[in-house]
Amino acid sequence: MSKKIQAVILGGTGYVGGELLRLISAHPRFELAAVVSESRSGELIGETFANLAHAVAGQRYVSHEDWADFIDDGGQLALFSAAPHGASAALIAKALATAEHKKLTVHVVDSSADFRYASQLDYEAVYGTEHGAPELLPQFQSGVPEHVSEITAQHVGHPGCFATAILLASVPLIQSGLTNSEIFVTGVTGSTGSGRNPQPGTHHPERHSNMYAYKPLAHRHAPEIARLTEAASGRETKVNFVPHSGPFSRGIHATVQAKAMQRVSDQVIRNVYEKAYAESAFIDVVSGTPRLKNVVASNYCQIGVAAAEDTVVVMSVIDNLVKGAAGGAVQWMNRLWDLPETTGLTATAPGWT
Repeated sequence: MSKKIQAVILGGTGYVGGELLRLISAHPRFELAAVVSESRSGELIGETFANLAHAVAGQRYVSHEDWADFIDDGGQLALFSAAPHGASAALIAKALATAEHKKLTVHVVDSSADFRYASQLDYEAVYGTEHGAPELLPQFQSGVPEHVSEITAQHVGHPGCFATAILLASVPLIQSGLTNSEIFVTGVTGSTGSGRNPQPGTHHPERHSNMYAYKPLAHRHAPEIARLTEAASGRETKVNFVPHSGPFSRGIHATVQAKAMQRVSDQVIRNVYEKAYAESAFIDVVSGTPRLKNVVASNYCQIGVAAAEDTVVVMSVIDNLVKGAAGGAVQWMNRLWDLPETTGLTATAPGWT
């Protein structure tokens, strides 16, 4: 087997960082070299993620100043960032400068929003803050792996978890021309989508047996979804998005509705998706409606369709932390290093979570 590619995680204490740790620790070609956390530098990783204690036995968090000590000069580096929006770009810029000094061959996959927009102005308009490293934007591209046939940049900004679920459901439909290019989306996400730090929206007594919409028609993922749908389909798309908080920990269920140009059948729509994802190992077009338990904790997505007269419905389910974040990041990193896209990602959902 070829020499392993060393992996470093920036921001390795949150839920996405934990999932990256879990996936990389079992990956046959990536070897975990360092996990960076300024606030927990020197602490055992297993004390933060007890479920990973055996996989990371004895390994400790390191500071941003020290991670490069664990990488050989002239080596290969898979750099993952699970740092927060607004902070990730500057950390990546600093890490890339260090990598250049050590003459490393490096690819980056960023799970924050910092490199999802090619334009600094577009990013700053949506997130209301200055971009941390605008000079790096030309080195990144964004999109879900299933919709990008050719990688044209050195690094990738992975779309958000809501965006991933919705793009997988919407792009083939818009691309087909069978409907108009306005979509109406309802998305329900689990509490892990709000991050590890407790807040009212994720507090168990508030979330348990409860469900509610938030930021209707004003969620910041909507412009990202519209831009990436247009990039993948070639059609400008209007996105009307109403997100919901669901009473479960993991997963996203997205329902996309659109008006057909003329009466259309379920089978015609199903054929569109089967053709679009025929070569996509992680997308299953299912009969009936997709279920979260069939994908949670895996990198798979299930898609179901329905049509009646001139209305089309497409349903998509993913795990927000895996396919929507860490798993999608590993999938991208596999491609950046010319590895089979499925490497380290074929474990199925446990089913009874």
